[in-house]
Amino acid sequence: MTIKIGLIGKTNAGKTTLFNSMTMQSQETSNYPFTTKTPNSGIANAVTLCVHKEFGVTDNPQNSRCEDGWRFIPIEVTDLPGLIKGAWMGKGLGNQFLSVAAQSDALLHVVDASGSVDKDGKISEPGTGDPIADFADVELELVLWYTKLFSSNLGKMAKVAKLPSSSLADAVVETFQGVGVKKSHAQYALKESLLEGKDVENWDEKEVQNFCWILRDTSKPTLIIANKMDLPHSAENFKNLRERHKDLIVVPTSGEAELSLRRAESKGFIKYVPGEERFEVIKPQELNEAQKEALAYIRRKVFGEYLRTGVQFAVSSTVFKLLRLNSIYPVFDIDRLTDKHGNVLPDVYLLPSGSTAEDLAGQIHSDLAKGLLYAVDKRTGLHLPTDYMLRDRDVLTLVSTAKRG
Repeated sequence: MTIKIGLIGKTNAGKTTLFNSMTMQSQETSNYPFTTKTPNSGIANAVTLCVHKEFGVTDNPQNSRCEDGWRFIPIEVTDLPGLIKGAWMGKGLGNQFLSVAAQSDALLHVVDASGSVDKDGKISEPGTGDPIADFADVELELVLWYTKLFSSNLGKMAKVAKLPSSSLADAVVETFQGVGVKKSHAQYALKESLLEGKDVENWDEKEVQNFCWILRDTSKPTLIIANKMDLPHSAENFKNLRERHKDLIVVPTSGEAELSLRRAESKGFIKYVPGEERFEVIKPQELNEAQKEALAYIRRKVFGEYLRTGVQFAVSSTVFKLLRLNSIYPVFDIDRLTDKHGNVLPDVYLLPSGSTAEDLAGQIHSDLAKGLLYAVDKRTGLHLPTDYMLRDRDVLTLVSTAKRG
């Protein structure tokens, strides 16, 4: 299962710079609106502490990489075109944006914390824009799109809901399945909006929009990225964002700083592991004055005030805190911690909280799941049933009539 994360936000909030810093791609950035005209996808990484040191082995990862004791697990990130008011009606790049956003497991909502973007998405003086309003504008467009989808399928949903073997939750899922809505999402939204048992054809406009707000929130978990934290006015706006949205994770970031560090590291000028709270200049003689000043600025204004650039922290927080995914290490030989080819701790899988050993088997191979007998836990040696609920950092082997994985 490939985890997909979408970057959303107003134009000029710094989404593409963040995308480039996460994926080390080189998409175009500029100060005019709609630089990103089509969605760009790339590979970023969720980072978690690797288990190899616990077991005293040197690992040989195959589907991920290990660096300085940290396991980097690939995920897909998509940089989506910036939204404008009316996107839900198809204005600007609205339809394209919304269709791709619908395919994401979670959304990173990028806000220019410095307030240097005006209401139309044009660059302005720091402090003149309103990050809270920017966030609200984009969120409203998403909810209005959900509402449009709901209203245009109202008659169909009413019919499906009245079928003997169906329910309103089933009808909602059928309408919103292309947006990634599950039955649990629909049931939760019905309960929270106090609309359980009420004929959907009798909902008023306010009830429909309230339901769609809740459905959007629960089906598309969202983390706020307060970007450009090294600029004036950002600290105050960041504080206000956190106060206004206490129910959401708000992460301070500097996409420009992260991108500069990643590029300097790729050229061998510095030693830097994304997400760490430090970097080390290893070739100072090869840096020009502008580069030295840039690194000094990052050390003072970013690391000195916020400990890190926040970019890798935001990605990992989305995967492990927002989506509540667990990192699981299946092996073939439980004693040597290898696969059939002798690779030590070769793979790590990201599975949702509540997943079982059988779910893990299904991720690896359908035949393995069909014949699964039990799993063996490396730490305890216990034989675990197929419905054993996996925990983060579990290391285990799967025993099956088909084969061992």
